Amino acid sequence: MFIQSRVNQIWFGLLVLALAIDVNTIINHTPMVPQQQWAQKIFYIHVPVAWTAFLSYFMVMVAGIAFLATKKTAWDRLGRAAAEIGTMFMILVLITGPIWARPIWGKPWVWEPRLTTSLILFLIYIGYFMLREFGGHPERIARYAAVLGIIAFIDVPIIFLSVKFWAPEVQSHPQVEMSQQPTGILGPFFYSLIVFTILYIFMMRFRIHTLKLQEEIETHAV
Repeated sequence: MFIQSRVNQIWFGLLVLALAIDVNTIINHTPMVPQQQWAQKIFYIHVPVAWTAFLSYFMVMVAGIAFLATKKTAWDRLGRAAAEIGTMFMILVLITGPIWARPIWGKPWVWEPRLTTSLILFLIYIGYFMLREFGGHPERIARYAAVLGIIAFIDVPIIFLSVKFWAPEVQSHPQVEMSQQPTGILGPFFYSLIVFTILYIFMMRFRIHTLKLQEEIETHAV
């Protein structure tokens, strides 16, 4: 079993420790930003989980292309795992964003470009999971899911570049470049980014393992 592996247990313990250090650093050792105060600290979580979600959706696209080219089940398994984990992180994006927005904008949601395109991506993946659940024959499901995962990724660069695509008047997101962030922010930010990326890799390995076991059980049951 995955979690019974000594190596995986060590990795899990190190991840818990790294996440605890991350939270402590964010709360106690990052500077307060004028006009934002405590609300700004959600930045250290919000941006890394967004990066992780986009990374996972990139893996869905790569797996989809590889599956259509090779028809190998392993690629479909990878795409499904990446879609599930990416959407978990996307939910966190849509939760942490409004937590930051409520004290800064005065309300948790406004229909500005980045928020709207992020919500669209989330809804596309709701459709993806409905397809997985009700699409019919497994081979057809895998093929259609691969195509949908490839198409869905088009929205990711649109989200990322939305602050450049649309005029500043229709946007509410801050447009400060990372290089222009105040001193003391970049170090904790990149640490958090690395920790969440490693967490993502661990979660992917675990989910692929469980999906493979599920497939083996279903095969023996037939």
